[in-house]
Amino acid sequence: MNVNQFPDRIIEIEEQQYLYFGGTAYLGLPTNKDFQELVIKNIRNWGTTYGSSRSANIKLNAYENGEIFLANHIKAESAVTVSSGMLAGKLVIDELNKNTDCFFHFTDIHPAIKANSLPLFINDTINPRLLDSKPERITILTDGVPSFQTKAIDLSVLNEIPNHKEITLLIDESHSLGILGKNGSGIYSQINLPIKRKIMVSSLGKAFGVNGGVIASDTLFINQIKSLDTFISAAGMNPAFVQTLADAADLYQIQHQKLLENLNYIDRKLIKNDTIKFDKNYPLIYLENEDLIEKLKENKIIIANFKYQENSNNLNRIVITANHLHEDLDKLIGFLNENI
Repeated sequence: MNVNQFPDRIIEIEEQQYLYFGGTAYLGLPTNKDFQELVIKNIRNWGTTYGSSRSANIKLNAYENGEIFLANHIKAESAVTVSSGMLAGKLVIDELNKNTDCFFHFTDIHPAIKANSLPLFINDTINPRLLDSKPERITILTDGVPSFQTKAIDLSVLNEIPNHKEITLLIDESHSLGILGKNGSGIYSQINLPIKRKIMVSSLGKAFGVNGGVIASDTLFINQIKSLDTFISAAGMNPAFVQTLADAADLYQIQHQKLLENLNYIDRKLIKNDTIKFDKNYPLIYLENEDLIEKLKENKIIIANFKYQENSNNLNRIVITANHLHEDLDKLIGFLNENI
């Protein structure tokens, strides 16, 4: 379905209006007038793009401003921005390849953090390779919230790995940064495990409303990323967008609170059922029944319905944002309560 304007809470298709519960604009920022004004102001100051290396002799203060905000928000020692979440993941994998003997992955991780890795679980049991007597440097790869799930990944299994395995954890928080944690700080700061290092990567084009990506970790690792040839050779994230991250700090909190209020509203009214996955702390509802997609459309409701990766099941996902009104939610909840 092709559309001619950004799909916010309303989407227009073939001159008909539908309620829209798709996309990834969880905090509703792309159409938020106050947020747009910040972006416009910063474009006027920093231009529409800056096609120069971050290592050039001219340094733009916008990068420092935005990256300090991100580090503080995520509660990491340091953070650096790049042009996309995908690049953030690939840069980290490139660096970790130098000092990792073996990668292990949780199921269904995003392509941004895929490596030549082994499964963390085999037949629902921890991979015996992780429990053997061989000392080695391992890296665990995971999404903050796995696909088709509505809760943060359970990392307690890492406590079972013996301490002669030196563990680095890489977590993709593209769908948890801005949503989970205090004020939407994500789950990075809540991870307290016996590991050598934790690294977070995330897209900023979802909850945070601007194209770009972030890498957050300890200062030593972030400095290693800044020394990579790929980082040095690539133009940075749009500086107007990076400055907007810092300027929008209060707005992120306001929109996060609106999102939580919408989720609590749904939780109070939705009749719980095993055929849907919903958690009041997370803005996604997963539907198992494919037949409901057309019924929803007949009721003037469009949700996310597509195949995200080759050979995977269709993603039937209802997305709640900070911009949805109670009347929107009432129509959705009414449909779900009657049809599930």
